[in-house]
Amino acid sequence: MPDSKEGLTVAVIGAGHWGKNIVRNMHALGVLAKVCESDDAQRAAIAGDYPDVDFVSDEAAVFDDRDISAVAIATPAATHGALVRRALEVGKDVFVEKPLCLDVKEAESLKELADRESRVLMVGHLLLYHPAFQALQQLVSSGGLGKLRYIYSNRASLGKIRREENALWSFAPHDISMILQLAGNMPARVVASGGHYLTKGVADTTLTHLDFGKGLQAHIFVSWLHPFKDHRMVVVGEDGMAVFNDVEQGENKLLLYRHKAHWEGDVPIVSRADSEPIPYSDAEPLRQECQTFLSAVRREGHPVSDAAEGIRVLAVLDACQASLQSGMPVELAIEHA
Repeated sequence: MPDSKEGLTVAVIGAGHWGKNIVRNMHALGVLAKVCESDDAQRAAIAGDYPDVDFVSDEAAVFDDRDISAVAIATPAATHGALVRRALEVGKDVFVEKPLCLDVKEAESLKELADRESRVLMVGHLLLYHPAFQALQQLVSSGGLGKLRYIYSNRASLGKIRREENALWSFAPHDISMILQLAGNMPARVVASGGHYLTKGVADTTLTHLDFGKGLQAHIFVSWLHPFKDHRMVVVGEDGMAVFNDVEQGENKLLLYRHKAHWEGDVPIVSRADSEPIPYSDAEPLRQECQTFLSAVRREGHPVSDAAEGIRVLAVLDACQASLQSGMPVELAIEHA
């Protein structure tokens, strides 16, 4: 059990493919008291690693436990909304894996409930807590790339193939959250297209174009039918270009290219430069994300991936899905972030 002197205890609901990593981190941080996992085999597979933690199969055992201060939810996306609402209603702070839920109006209602109850509601947009992305964001915000021209992001691999959600909803929230942070505002228009190859009506690949106005464009390609893993973001500005390649390790993960291109009369001039590694810390992104949640619960800070940020990402996803289904551009009448 966690140190009673601190008084902060966390339960994790969902200890599957990703949830088990949250379990590991919350335990390492000394706050994990309970884990709820409905799958008997999965529960048995990890329970032995945490003999000091109470493992249960029913969420009611979490929600009814007054000693649990906060809940981390890592269940299928379709269940997020109901579980978040129930946790907030019984007075618990909430961390929920992306997306916050599947409907913008429901997300807004959950934020209103969290605000009314003075509870933390944080969404698991993991890459916002990646030290390499944080270094990239600092480079952009400090003007190191000059005025941004365009951003593109690829998130592709062979698997994990799903039927309950398409590749857009499964993969793109990460890229949307990062792009919104770099752009500093919402896109004015989105256009999305995709291909359905394995399951009718479930896109295995999607290509999304985001138009932010004022010359800034972005696109996101996602696929679970790709011959190799490619998790790469390229940010191009007037004074330089940066590449965040999450498949690479060490100094090759985040590189700065001081390439420039301009016209001299009718002659295009391209100035090339060698890549320069951008330093970043080696902290585990999920550990930083969990620590951020705990700090918010202790009222020591405010997470960047709060409910408002979760709603913005969900609104963009919703618009992309509408464009994917209609084949037409979708305008977003949303105030800037």
